[in-house]
Amino acid sequence: MKSQDFVEIAIVAFVAIGAAPFLAAYMARVYSGDKHPLRFLAPVEKFFYRITGIDSGQEMDWKKYALSLLAFSSASIVLLFLILVGQGHLPLDSQKLPGMSWHLALNTAISFVTNTNWQAYSGEASLSYFSQAVGLAVQNFLSAAAGMAVAIAVIRGIAAHKANPEGAAPSLGNFWVDMTRTVLYILLPLSIVIALVLVSQGVVQSLSGYVPSLSLEGKQDLIPLGPAASQVAIKHLGTNGGGFFGPNSAFPLENPTPLSNIVEVIAQILIPFAFPLLFGRMVGKKGQGRVVFAVMLVLLVVLVFSAVASERRWGSMEGKETRFGKSDSALFAVLTTITSCGAVDAMHDSFSPLGGMIPMINIMLGEVIFGGVGSGLYGMLALVLITVFIAGLMVGRSPEYLGKKIEAREIQLAMLAIIAPNFLILAFSAVAVSLPVGLMGLSNRGPHGLSEILYAYASGAGNNGSAFGGLSVNTPFYNLTLGADMLIGRFGVIFPMLGAAGSLAAKKLVAPGAGTFKTDTGTFGVLLLSVVVIVAGLTHFPALTLGPILDHFLMTMGATL
Repeated sequence: MKSQDFVEIAIVAFVAIGAAPFLAAYMARVYSGDKHPLRFLAPVEKFFYRITGIDSGQEMDWKKYALSLLAFSSASIVLLFLILVGQGHLPLDSQKLPGMSWHLALNTAISFVTNTNWQAYSGEASLSYFSQAVGLAVQNFLSAAAGMAVAIAVIRGIAAHKANPEGAAPSLGNFWVDMTRTVLYILLPLSIVIALVLVSQGVVQSLSGYVPSLSLEGKQDLIPLGPAASQVAIKHLGTNGGGFFGPNSAFPLENPTPLSNIVEVIAQILIPFAFPLLFGRMVGKKGQGRVVFAVMLVLLVVLVFSAVASERRWGSMEGKETRFGKSDSALFAVLTTITSCGAVDAMHDSFSPLGGMIPMINIMLGEVIFGGVGSGLYGMLALVLITVFIAGLMVGRSPEYLGKKIEAREIQLAMLAIIAPNFLILAFSAVAVSLPVGLMGLSNRGPHGLSEILYAYASGAGNNGSAFGGLSVNTPFYNLTLGADMLIGRFGVIFPMLGAAGSLAAKKLVAPGAGTFKTDTGTFGVLLLSVVVIVAGLTHFPALTLGPILDHFLMTMGATL
């Protein structure tokens, strides 16, 4: 690695880590209803409640919270599906592009509502400005806000310590209030700032039609325009990842300069870095949040340097932008997959086998190394509960976390949240490699072809959305199986974690004793790190051995299949 590689990594780390405590403090004030710098927007919040009929004072137990989320997400999928299939016949839809096929529209609607943003199409060729701005960009805000709201509800459940009146079910807050505050006070203001910075760097933001131009080869081309900067800002900040243009952040009009590349990288890790520290604040024990943050950071550092070193040692410039080079491309690949963002500035299919394996591992770990906005934290908390259970067995007493006994119900729900996405990855991949309709989409055979299929279903189940590349997925088989993959991968984690939070909220606090295993120490951090690695390693190592690891050995021996 060159010195400039270390400099860029240091800049990104310094800004993100430095901003995390301040953003965490601000978010804590937003969700608790305390005074904060943007409180002057409170009349807008109240007006929204009034026109929508939301009772902001209503408290919800975990079931009501989950049902509200499910109803909202279902309605969002239906509405976005109708926009995509009806494209060209809608008001303000001046481009009159044909609507999507029903299976592609369903896949895309599920993708953006679940914060996956998997794209089996090229945006500039397939979508109108109306579909992009009113359909996809709106869901970028709402799906990110939904993940953050769930994380806040889970934190409230863990932090709750007051008895509920007359045996009432414990409250996790109000879903609609949490959603509104997330969009109004956090996502929208930050997105505006990021969009303005991107526009200053040359990211296009226009409603003008495509501009004809003469290429260097003397051919007539069209330069695609559109309201891109506003969508690019939230796609990174909300760890959505869906690009306005087909090449995503490798496209010059979406990511034109080294500075815009750094801004986009920082944007996608900004909120995920803040969430563990926000957790510590909201449970009243900052040390708990620091331990979780430290475990995530250690894993991130190892993965970043492994990916950069692999690409510099075995990688080529195929599939990479000369503006960014090997190191920037590897850094972007790691950060977009540890944060469940899914944006790309290089094609992962063109990475060296080990370099391409790192982003795949990031997703297979459960998107818990900071992860998506909100989703990374509640995913990691499932592993925290398992770690606490193991620690309890080690010290020979009932497992406890933050003064609450961890019993069979919480462990069962945490295990369900961990098993669901891992099962989906392996099950759907097994089906795809067993059927001719699954193999027809491959551009490579052998271990590299297996990597393409594994990555696709890992990306869907982990709600990441990035593509390995080389796999043609715009078919009924892949659109429907990946749609189910994304849907179950999202709610198969959310509902168990909300259930666990509801169960924990109803528990009484237990005074710590001499044998209580402390969960804010380095010892617990090492144990948690081990659980994260072992859970994913035992599950996916056989598949990785047949895919990228075998591919690496074949490459180094000069053999092909």
